[in-house]
Amino acid sequence: MTINEIQDEIIEEFSGFDDWMDKYQLLIDLGNEQEPLEEKYKTEQNLIDGCQSRVWLVADLVEGGKWNVEGKVIHFKAESDALIVKGIVSLLIRVLSDHTPQEILDADLYFIEEIGLKEHLSPTRSNGLLAMVKQMRVYALAFSTKQ
Repeated sequence: MTINEIQDEIIEEFSGFDDWMDKYQLLIDLGNEQEPLEEKYKTEQNLIDGCQSRVWLVADLVEGGKWNVEGKVIHFKAESDALIVKGIVSLLIRVLSDHTPQEILDADLYFIEEIGLKEHLSPTRSNGLLAMVKQMRVYALAFSTKQ
């Protein structure tokens, strides 16, 4: 699946809810479904700067990945100590993980606006969301220069 196909899928899932309390619950559920990050990765080095809650993000350059893409793709893993933030990072992982560094760098993450996420987050959570996206792009840039 392409990044845009995954984003469209997420938009579709969220469009089934009119009430933002239901959308928050969906975010919490998505976060709870995510595999926990191994303790060895919960280090200062993997913490994302700019997030009010603690968010750890790990990226590995792997061959092929989930979508059986030819070449190297980035596989992301993350966790947060805040339920809604854990859901947000799980959405970002769902969209960006297992794509090439260039695809990640070129991605227009329109789903954030489309599902109304940005306007329904507090300013500090909004900054945290931007910090997560920025860190994922930093990894993509670093891996693209290595290739």
